[in-house]
Amino acid sequence: MRRAISLFFALLLLLSLAACGSAPAPAADAPSQTEEPPAEVPEAPPEPEPEPEPYTILDPTVQPEGGVRDGVTYVAYDGVVEHLFFHPVVAYPELAFDGDYKSDGIDDWMVTAGEYLKILQSVYDKGYVLVDIADCWSEQTGEDGQTRMVKNTLYLPEGKKPLILSYDDVNYYEYMLENGFTYKLIIGEDGKLWSWGLDPQGNEVVSRDLDAVTILDKFVEEHPDFSPFGAKGCLSLTGYEGILGYRTQTDRENWTTEREANRQKEIEAVKPIVAELKRTGWTFGSHTWGHISLNTRTVDVVTADMQKWFDEVGSLVGETPVLFYPFGGRLDGDDVQQSGPAFRWMQQHGFRIFCSVGIDSWSKCKSDISAVICDRLHPDGTTLRSAKARERYMKFYDAKDIIDLSVRPQREVGWQ
Repeated sequence: MRRAISLFFALLLLLSLAACGSAPAPAADAPSQTEEPPAEVPEAPPEPEPEPEPYTILDPTVQPEGGVRDGVTYVAYDGVVEHLFFHPVVAYPELAFDGDYKSDGIDDWMVTAGEYLKILQSVYDKGYVLVDIADCWSEQTGEDGQTRMVKNTLYLPEGKKPLILSYDDVNYYEYMLENGFTYKLIIGEDGKLWSWGLDPQGNEVVSRDLDAVTILDKFVEEHPDFSPFGAKGCLSLTGYEGILGYRTQTDRENWTTEREANRQKEIEAVKPIVAELKRTGWTFGSHTWGHISLNTRTVDVVTADMQKWFDEVGSLVGETPVLFYPFGGRLDGDDVQQSGPAFRWMQQHGFRIFCSVGIDSWSKCKSDISAVICDRLHPDGTTLRSAKARERYMKFYDAKDIIDLSVRPQREVGWQ
């Protein structure tokens, strides 16, 4: 009996062991239960955007405390403020002056990148310093309660003379892209403004030596005393083919959802360009939306065009007091002797400085309305080739030292 009970308990023990079983050996490729899981490798943080270099903009109408800043003496200046204007500069003369129907026009109204740099060097050597056009006049209320534009006293480094630079048609029109100009402004990996375009072989080129804006930026970096107040120039924009190389315009016909989507992308792309230009001393002016002749158009045509400019360009670059006349055509045919209806409409919509083109840097503060009208000089092929113009421009440079006849069309030069 006892033996039977012992056998019974032994059998139960065997059955219990069989039911529990022993732990199976781990598979060859299974991780040991005692191993720590591998640590996750953190993703590399994104490269930080380059911090923009600090840029200081000062007011030339305010004399530095004690009359000295950074060891330089500043004195009052009430003389003529010279004003030179350019169109986009020719980057590749072999494309611009290739004998097609655009060659002579480009030869007349543009300078090459090399000629432009020589002009900058010359005006620098002759003692000019850059000032912003909007700092040269201001609006004041007289004893009669009426507001008028008045010429400001500027406080300049002793021995220096003020110079305004302005640039028409900084839009990078379609015709320019095939004729030797850069295509657009971009922001480079260093956070600075660069130009982008294609060379004559179709290769992409990013440069600071082929565009009027970037050449001046670079020149001021190398010669900071050329811009003691941080001023660069005023960019005169139309709108019918976008701005600054970005197609932000609307078309008059065949507008589609796809085109509007592309336009919105271009608008977003140009916003940081505008912001960087403004941060580094560049300002903006209107050249009308459609580059229309203001001296011959009716008030209705002028106002409709300008409303489009406000909608498509002003909305991107902000308010501006400066209007640059396309072709130099004065509002209402004559803004010197009168202030016509189109002129008054422009003044009511914020414009105070009205720029035409002439043979000297003439200006006049109007007595009947708060506005100043002025002329500006135009370094280009027409004045570089002219004997009379050579004499007028000698205060800035000698055309003989500037013009590059080796790349320009073989046309008459008056001073030879």
